[in-house]
Amino acid sequence: MSILYLLIPLGLLLVGLAVAAFFWAVRSGQFDDLDTPAMSVVLDDDSRPATKNRRSDDAERNKA
Repeated sequence: MSILYLLIPLGLLLVGLAVAAFFWAVRSGQFDDLDTPAMSVVLDDDSRPATKNRRSDDAERNKA
């Protein structure tokens, strides 16, 4: 029974730390945008980077 005198304050301390961590995360912007990072994985970017002269690049590949 005397262990409850230790476990109850320890449990309340842990709950208090969890609540404080949650409010810190909310204030620092951790939950601002939850959809965009998830959608960036799904979106497929098939565009090639632009080159200066595509024909000269192809000609150099054919020479080698």
